[in-house]
Amino acid sequence: MLDIQVKTEGAWARVGAVTLGIFTVMTAELLPVGLLTPVAAELDVSAGTAGLMVTVPGLVAAVSAPLIALRAAGADRRATLVVLMALVAAANLATAAAGHFAVVLGARVLLGVSIGGFWALAGGLAPRLVPAPDIGRATAVIFGGVSAASVLGVPVATTAAEWTGWRGAFAAVGVMAVVATGALVALLPRLPGGRSAPGPGGRFGRLLRLPRDNARVRAGLLLTLLLVTGHFLAYSFVRPVLAEHVHVSEGLVGVLLLGYGLAGVAGNFLVGPAAGRSPRRTLAVLSAGLTAALLALAVTGGTTPAGAALLLLWGLAYGGVSVGLQSWFMAAAPEDVETATGLYAGVFCLSIALGALLGGLLLDATTLVAVLCTGAALTLAACPAVVLPGRKHTS
Repeated sequence: MLDIQVKTEGAWARVGAVTLGIFTVMTAELLPVGLLTPVAAELDVSAGTAGLMVTVPGLVAAVSAPLIALRAAGADRRATLVVLMALVAAANLATAAAGHFAVVLGARVLLGVSIGGFWALAGGLAPRLVPAPDIGRATAVIFGGVSAASVLGVPVATTAAEWTGWRGAFAAVGVMAVVATGALVALLPRLPGGRSAPGPGGRFGRLLRLPRDNARVRAGLLLTLLLVTGHFLAYSFVRPVLAEHVHVSEGLVGVLLLGYGLAGVAGNFLVGPAAGRSPRRTLAVLSAGLTAALLALAVTGGTTPAGAALLLLWGLAYGGVSVGLQSWFMAAAPEDVETATGLYAGVFCLSIALGALLGGLLLDATTLVAVLCTGAALTLAACPAVVLPGRKHTS
């Protein structure tokens, strides 16, 4: 067991450093979503191929999250997080300078390692950063960095790219990662790892046992897969959807994505209390909202006002998904929240990759309408998954 002694002084500065780190990591992962068109044009690849910039780091992160958590069991968390954040900076600066798409994909592999490792380690740090009464609030703030990046980081970066170009956007995130690295060095204390593996079979055994023995965790993983894959199948190509399907002018794309982000932040705050009381009901409503927004967007192409309104509804619904799913896992496995959250993070990253991959294949083979409808089909499938038998079984 770790000997945890938390000092109150500077506690929230430490939480802020970790939150900045996870916000930066997730913004870096999702940044290409708003930049697919200019990247594809300059590097001479299709929009579907450019979608690999989202798929590749998601797949790598899904693998690296549990592996780094296992390998770093006895390592100083502060040093490990600093190294991972430095890799984020290097990957984004390399992307900004890349002259060939293969170089971009290589940098995105490096980024994927950082994403999985940082999320896996940062998610369980709250008990070591703040006093016991503040652990719940600190955990919510740290995971708020994931939500904020999903709904706000990408639109802001896309808007900035209108002025600096896509290379400038990647360079800016690289600089942000340098700042985050400095914050981790300056504000985090030394955080040594544990000396022994927890429970029979160690950490890896516990990782395998929890979904096997807990039906609610299994249902939560299925919900994550359906909701996040369905969302990112469509959202990975939201820029061509707006430009080619809704016929939004190029100058308005960034503004609409910023509106989407603000709606998502509002959704996060609105859903939070309800998700804590009833994650099942909350996720059912969010699933229905996402499905309605995607289907309506598919059939209302060419009308900019309607498309803008539906984009805001989309952002409002998806903004609550992260906190809703996190609340589900906390309720499903209160005795082992850290392991449940690790599983959730891995499936979340995998789902981002699957969504971008499937969306890219569909876009190259069919139409944007088919991409939107397929995303809606997956989010619709999450509605019955919410009411699957959820009684917890543990051995």
